[in-house]
Amino acid sequence: MANFLDDLFKKLFKPSENTPMKVKENFVIQEEDQKDLDEWMESAECQRFFDLIFRNYHFKRTQINERPQVHIMQSPYANGFAVTYDEPFDFQSFSRIFLAFSRRILALGYHQVSLDRKFEEINEQVKVTEKFYFKPPLQVPKEGELISQLFGNVALEKVSIDNQPSYIKCLATVYSDRLYQDAGSFDQLLDGIFKKNNNG
Repeated sequence: MANFLDDLFKKLFKPSENTPMKVKENFVIQEEDQKDLDEWMESAECQRFFDLIFRNYHFKRTQINERPQVHIMQSPYANGFAVTYDEPFDFQSFSRIFLAFSRRILALGYHQVSLDRKFEEINEQVKVTEKFYFKPPLQVPKEGELISQLFGNVALEKVSIDNQPSYIKCLATVYSDRLYQDAGSFDQLLDGIFKKNNNG
């Protein structure tokens, strides 16, 4: 955070440099936020939001847009979805949903590689991206066996513009390496994230 403030002050007092701010830092979820999340993930509100996003994802696949809107990304090697900040979310519930997604991904057997926060100045706005990055656990395969990649690498992001939440994005990128088994389908990953019994 100190680097971010230093860069901000430099920009304020040396505007002639005209260089857009760009700062990246690692961070951790505070213990009190972890405890809050534990309780919230057991609540009816949490399940209602998960059900709503999952429903709207399937609506989107049939070209129906419902609020909050869900966007779908599909390609041979990367698949994902994004959910926009809209009613019935508020600032707190949107942040909790982001963290709850991370818990559900870990519950599928993933290893968290990093959690970072990036500040960027874009067109006189400040974009903040909080990002989890997950990989399948490291394995030493038995001779003649391929390594499990689960559903590939998973990136989970929450983006805010000028301190206003914008969207959460989840993207799975599969390995095409011959050392790995085929990845599980993205639909299976979604089922794993959205099923209540995987709330860790």
